[in-house]
This record gives sequence, C-alpha cells and structure tokens, in this order.
Amino acid sequence: MFTDKTVTFPEEVVLGLKALMDFSDRIQDLAKRIPRQLESVSTEEATKHAFVLPFISALGYDVFDPSEVTPELIADVGIKKGEKVDYAILREGKPAMIFECKAHSTNLDTAHFSQLHRYFHVTDTRFAVLTNGVVYRFFTDLEQANKMDSKPFFEINLLDLKESSLDELKKFTKSQFDVTNILNTASELKYVRELKRHLADELQVPSDEFARLFISRLHEGVITAKVRAQYTPFITKAWNELLGEIFNDRLKHVIGQPNRSATTISDATSEEAAVLPDEEAGDQSDSGKDIETTADEIQGFMIIRAVAAAVVDVQRVVMRDVQSYCGVLLDDNNRKPLCRLYLSGKKWQVGLFHTEDRKEIRFPLNNLSDLYQHADKIRTTIERYDAKVESA
Repeated sequence: MFTDKTVTFPEEVVLGLKALMDFSDRIQDLAKRIPRQLESVSTEEATKHAFVLPFISALGYDVFDPSEVTPELIADVGIKKGEKVDYAILREGKPAMIFECKAHSTNLDTAHFSQLHRYFHVTDTRFAVLTNGVVYRFFTDLEQANKMDSKPFFEINLLDLKESSLDELKKFTKSQFDVTNILNTASELKYVRELKRHLADELQVPSDEFARLFISRLHEGVITAKVRAQYTPFITKAWNELLGEIFNDRLKHVIGQPNRSATTISDATSEEAAVLPDEEAGDQSDSGKDIETTADEIQGFMIIRAVAAAVVDVQRVVMRDVQSYCGVLLDDNNRKPLCRLYLSGKKWQVGLFHTEDRKEIRFPLNNLSDLYQHADKIRTTIERYDAKVESA
C-alpha cells in the first residue's frame, strides 16, 4: 500500500521504464497489424518481410545492417555444403540467434526445421528460433551440449500476447541480450511451460491418473470405472471454480477496494469524452480519508514521467493521489495539472489539460500503453506552463 501524497523516482528508473514501454509498444503495434495483413501475406517470403523482419527490428536490431542481421547466413554442415538459415543476429561477428521462417499458415507442430538443427550444431549460437511470423519458438541446448533441444524453452504468440511473455522476450532485445542470464532461466521456462500445458489438458479432460489422485481423497473402496465417471465432472467443476475464485481475488487486490470511485461521465466512447468546468481543475483535498495508490496508478505515473522527460526534468513531475483520481502535477503545484488518471472501475480514462483554457478533457484508455498516444498533449501542457512563467 502506498499512502504518500507525492512519489518521486530516480531518473534511471524512469528511463529504464521508458525503454521497456517503447519495446512493449513496438511488439503490440506489430501484433495489431498482423490480423489486417494476413490475407495479403500468402508466401514464406512475404511472411519474412511483413512479420519477421519487423519483429527482429522491434527487438532493437538494425535489419538493414548485415553485420548485425544477416539474411541467409551460410555454413558448411558435414557433407552438406552451403546450408542456410533465414536470418542470423550477429554479436561481435558471430551468430548469437538464428531464425528459420515458415509461411504464416504453417503449423509449427508439423513443420520440418532440420536446417535449424544442423546449423545450431556447427556454430557457436546458443539460441535458435522457429517462426511462422505469428508464433515464435525459442530453442537452446539444455538436454545435450551443442545439440538443439527437440522442444522449445520459450514461445510467444503475437495474436495472444501475455505480459509474462513480453517480460521474457525483453531478454532477447539488443540492449538486454545476455546469454548467461537467458540460460539461467531457460530450464525453468521450459519445464513450467510443459507443466502448464499438462495442467491445462487435465483441466479440460482429467486423465485416469489425475482423477484417481483426487477421488482417493473422497472415496473409500475400489475406484471403478463407474466411480471415476461419477466423480470426474465434480473434479472439473471444482477446478474451474477454484481458478475463478483465485482470479477474482487477485483482480480485487490489483484494483483495490472500491473506496475511490471515479467521477462518472457519459459512456466516453468518443475520443473527447467530456469537458469539465475550470474550477474543477484545482486540487481536490482528501485529507483524513484513506487513499490507496494502486500498482496501475504507479505504472501510469511512470509512463507520464517518461513522456515528460523529453521536455522537462522528471524530478518536477510528481504524483498526488486523491479520492476520485490519481493526479500528476508539474512542480507539485495543483494549479499545474498535467493529467488525471481514472483507473478505478471498468472504464479507464485519462484527463488532460492541453487546451488554452486548461479545462480537463477526458480520453478513454484501453490499457496504460494508450497514454503514449497523448504524449504530445502532455508535453504541450508542460511547455505552456513554463512559457507563462517565463513571460511573467
């Protein structure tokens, strides 16, 4: 729980978060484009150019520099001469990560990628990627040195992005790439991934072994086929209800108790949802009230700071949380509001003050990354405040 009215962070933390958000935005932008382009991308070569190269670029590598990203890198493998991989990311002149690409319509479960195996074996690379431009599977040599594992240790699906997957993918970016660091977590990723897959299967259709484990806790006597058939639906129902309860508990923890209800306005479906009176642009004191600053508000504040860093010393940008919203101010001055974050409730919004009359205009937020869409408005607000000070 955070109860401080003003929260400040070191500049290096802000810059680090900005880099993270930039990476996340690039991947999410690519993911949003893919569904619109699938019909016009029909071949393997088109998949490379439309999806795979932008993916590599989003990781921070210069796809136009052959000393950094080399297409069709050749290696001689035994009696096979001129073996190629589609792309290789080079570090210090050596392949650090190699890619074999398939058309986006290819099912990677049945895809042949023997060249990737052979190339992995004859080079110093530790990471191989099999992809159809939508799903990316990362392999290494956990089971036998210098021999590519048959199963990936990490997989990311751009049409089903998860925050945890983005966190792992970030390790492969140019700025954070560290072989030792990735390998230290590769085993855990691989086995946790496999266990999750098996648990998901058991959740849908419990196996005899799984069912017996739980039935034996409830049933005395021989567990016959009839007994299994009787108890299996109960296991599935209990499992689903338990997961639902865990999810709801965590959701309540993230959102916080409903002690800060956002001011409601008409459904905020248009971009400029509402304009508030000027007198509401000042501070709304909540002294004596219990105020909880949520994790979402902290992250939103950090994004605003990262945006503001382009035009102002970030130490001047502070948070002031009140009952109905989380405010971000310049110079800790309630007459200099940069934005208000309304993150309690189902419809998230940000209130901005970028117009000449300084009236609050609210915009809908699908997620916190949407705050970057309003970067120019926030910077305009800062510049306007500072211009008034200079002219005074």
